[in-house]
Amino acid sequence: MAPRSTDGSARGADGGARPAEPLSERNPRVVSAVKLHRAPERRKRGLFLAEGANAVIAALESRPDAHPDSAVQPTGTGACTEIFYAASAAGRPGIHDALARAQACGIPVRQVTERAAARLSETVTPQGIVAVCRLLDVGLDEALGPATPGLVAVPVGVADPGNAGTIVRIADAMGARAVVLAGDSVDPHNGKCVRSSAGSVFHVPIARRRDTAGALAELRDRGVRILATAADGEVDVDDADDILAGPTAWLFGNEAHGLAPGDAAAADHRVRIPIGGRAESLNLATAAAICLHASARAQRRAGTRG
Repeated sequence: MAPRSTDGSARGADGGARPAEPLSERNPRVVSAVKLHRAPERRKRGLFLAEGANAVIAALESRPDAHPDSAVQPTGTGACTEIFYAASAAGRPGIHDALARAQACGIPVRQVTERAAARLSETVTPQGIVAVCRLLDVGLDEALGPATPGLVAVPVGVADPGNAGTIVRIADAMGARAVVLAGDSVDPHNGKCVRSSAGSVFHVPIARRRDTAGALAELRDRGVRILATAADGEVDVDDADDILAGPTAWLFGNEAHGLAPGDAAAADHRVRIPIGGRAESLNLATAAAICLHASARAQRRAGTRG
């Protein structure tokens, strides 16, 4: 049985209460939420959409104003302010749990028609549940936390939201302290970015800094070593444990053009990823996974993981 909508109820012919009708695509609440597909609207209202059970559960478990190192425990309501779901999806694995958890937290849960669900979704096949959430990005100082960060991912000028979301997911898996979207990088609240992160946008602090040089200077002031990949790098990533064991920030460049010469020159070390086959290069997400894993492994071996 689908969870009951918290929109209120109407009276049936027998005088008993019956659930409210599902909201249509013309309902003002739905129309307002659909507008969040556009970046200017997201920034104006301080809200974005997270689609799918994994993302919604992650949103419910997070709290954007609580640092992971904080002694203050999450309240359970997280970044999520409102949830829309289609009745046809209520019984799917994960979605029923997400709805029950939201209702237990007192978050409004609103059933919508299939057409409304399609409007709220950005995918060909709607996942049936969408949460309205508060924007997650914070200032660089807050993202890095009070102590020297052990591992930071710094995508610079990354244009594809799928790549950005995947890097956030990798950074989360490798235990990175933060992700800093530098330069003219994509909005981390873009729907494809949120989906590609598989909920990790709610786990890892994310900062946005258009001033790449300023961001790198702040990282360096915190005692973090800046690294960049390069085909002609000074050392193989497999032989770089002495470099990687300390606090490190990896720069990852634009998908098509890589790092700008000035950004690459700002790195303390240029590290190469050995390629044994005939492939010309690796894609951005694959390179990020190799580099972040190498740092995490070296820090574990050295006992320097924070």
